[in-house]
Amino acid sequence: MWRFDFYNTHIDFLRWSKLAMGWSIAVLLIAVGSLLFRGMNLGLDFTGGTVIEVQYPNPADPTQIRATLAKAGFGDAQAQHFGTARDVLIRIPPRAQTNAATLSNDVLHTLQGVEGGANVTLVRAEFVGPQVGQELVEQGGLAALGALLGILVYVMFRFEWRLAIGTVAATVHDVIFTVGWFSLFQIEFDLTVLAAVLAVIGYSVNDTVVVLDRIRENFRKRRKGTAIEIMNLSINETLSRTTMTSFVTLLSVIVMYFFGGTVMRGFSIAMIVGIVVGTYSSIYVASATALYLGISREDLLPRAKETADERP
Repeated sequence: MWRFDFYNTHIDFLRWSKLAMGWSIAVLLIAVGSLLFRGMNLGLDFTGGTVIEVQYPNPADPTQIRATLAKAGFGDAQAQHFGTARDVLIRIPPRAQTNAATLSNDVLHTLQGVEGGANVTLVRAEFVGPQVGQELVEQGGLAALGALLGILVYVMFRFEWRLAIGTVAATVHDVIFTVGWFSLFQIEFDLTVLAAVLAVIGYSVNDTVVVLDRIRENFRKRRKGTAIEIMNLSINETLSRTTMTSFVTLLSVIVMYFFGGTVMRGFSIAMIVGIVVGTYSSIYVASATALYLGISREDLLPRAKETADERP
């Protein structure tokens, strides 16, 4: 009787390396194109502005609310459900010489003045300055860039340069894929999502280093086998660890997505996308990149040390 041994697999992963790399390149081009032409739906943490939360006694229609605000001169206002169908979050870009209190009162009076809006109540109103938002964009970008550079330096010393490039390629792949997902579907990108992207960088590197460490170990230990065979063996040997780690982490993030509330929604989406694509890139992007760069057993063998008998 056939039985699948999860801890002793013999899957030829790199058989589909060219197909996987082609798919990755196509997806990354879509992500970059979306970032260039659609841009990011930046939250008020980055753009600045006023966020107003109102509550209706009955389920509200965000489309009708946007139309009502547009007639009152708030054509740039955004409205969406927040938690329940009765709670609505309204976002308005910065307005010169208008503070959050005045703006929130004007919005509330506008909503209360239409039919069925008499009992609308103001829950909160917050303001974020555009200067602060610009600083957060710059600092967030520098944080991500610094993390990638630090990873490159670490892996260059820890492994061989081809494996280092494979690690960085996989990490950049995961970051662009995750950020591109938010751009493509115009999901709000705020500070919690930025924190998730930085967490994805760490997760991706950790997962990739485990696979590459086994590849280096098998290159040194095994005397027979091609580079592809040894890489496939290494990926299979770490498959159970990679799969179980990803599954447990993904399970906790999915629970956070459904029960963590709206505030954690963006963070959860970024982590879910990052974990899935990070597991994929550890198997294909990192290993395939090193393979295409021509890595061999000789590149990973320790340098022979001169023995006492060989010294003149």
